[in-house]
Amino acid sequence: MKLKNLLLILSFSALAFTACEKDKTEVLDLNTLVINDGGSITGTYTSGQKVVVKKGTVTLKGYTYFEAGSQITFEPGTVIKSDIASKGALVIEKGAKIFAEGTASLPIVFTSGKAVGERNPGDWGGIIILGNAPTNRATEPTIEGGVGRKYGGNIADDNSGVLKYVRIEFAGIADAPGSEINGLTLGGVGSGTTIDYVQVTYGNDDAYEFFGGTVNAKHLVAYGTADDDFDFDFGYVGKIQYAYSLRNPEFVDGGDAGNGIECDNDATGTTATPITKPNLSNFTILGPNDAANTAANHNFACRFRRATQFILNNSIILGHPDAGLSLESDATYNAVIDGSSQFRNNLIFASANIFRIASVSVAGASAANVQTKATADGTTVLANVAAASLTNPFNLTAPNPLPTSGAAALSGATFTGVQADAFFDKVAFKGAFGSSNWLTGWTNFSFTKGPNGY
Repeated sequence: MKLKNLLLILSFSALAFTACEKDKTEVLDLNTLVINDGGSITGTYTSGQKVVVKKGTVTLKGYTYFEAGSQITFEPGTVIKSDIASKGALVIEKGAKIFAEGTASLPIVFTSGKAVGERNPGDWGGIIILGNAPTNRATEPTIEGGVGRKYGGNIADDNSGVLKYVRIEFAGIADAPGSEINGLTLGGVGSGTTIDYVQVTYGNDDAYEFFGGTVNAKHLVAYGTADDDFDFDFGYVGKIQYAYSLRNPEFVDGGDAGNGIECDNDATGTTATPITKPNLSNFTILGPNDAANTAANHNFACRFRRATQFILNNSIILGHPDAGLSLESDATYNAVIDGSSQFRNNLIFASANIFRIASVSVAGASAANVQTKATADGTTVLANVAAASLTNPFNLTAPNPLPTSGAAALSGATFTGVQADAFFDKVAFKGAFGSSNWLTGWTNFSFTKGPNGY
């Protein structure tokens, strides 16, 4: 027997023995460990190891790593609960793969191990996927969150697996200020990876953060996020269509302002390449809408800053207190005015400063110039939130963000230039929804904040 195969068997046997779960964990074959209902995922899985998690409820114990050459597969309908004492985090390293492909009727759910009514944001870490796609860092960066793993490379179509019909609930722990685990962290993830139908709920930091990479995604939901719903950094250049964010007015990060989108080229605003430039269409970005007891740290719908560029078209942006579109830095402002960035065919309203600039020293620069450019490119400034004619978009337990019959959002979307790409569905409607509700069946909004939690 080859030494490598012997080591794999011994490794898997040790994992099963350590967990004391002979009936819950079994070595299926030379390379495959099966975790059944009631079992645990924990430790470090090395090259050649394959883990299959059967439908049921399993426990994620502590920071759990899948190294290059390993993979984990979750069956539809599986529930993964984090251990309470050792807050879990699932780390898929460069060269490893995750296959979490649920269905609309059997989503895969990663959640807190606490009882209903006691769960809170930050009960566990979250999911981190790292890949070999490019970033704008000179050397391979280490992902934030204290997991100590690197990401990035030169394989644009790198494949880290599949996340489909997945919910991530009550995640987000901080290793140190500015170094947090988000609900879903994607570092240098390539376009060969599939991200579709994912909901992040009550994350204690960002719902989604993209550190470089080229990964594309569709049907993303951010609900009740503390910090940013969608955060882009370090040269991310992927495409996203159909994204919906809904904020809880009473919940927001106490130390940092919460935005719908936050986007930087890097932390200091250099012009390192590739320039961060997410290509986004059909977003519905909803703020707290001046509800009673709105926490002070809710901020901007879209915050583009630090020399970033962006494409954000065919979207609906409503209800944030401080701005709808905030441009911060000369380079970011100039990219909008000269057309390198796009803000086209959107519907927008904010409680104040629908268009805003800051840290911009360009001669003659003004928010009015930004509004003029945006309206010339088909964006409509609404008189109020109701003018968007969405059905019941701000309901926290049963939202219905679909446009009503005859709403302006049902027509007028266009897909030209970089959005003529085959990735984008060429729909007529603006925002994340037309006449059908893709939230049905697999998402969950029915959390009620009790005295101890959700």
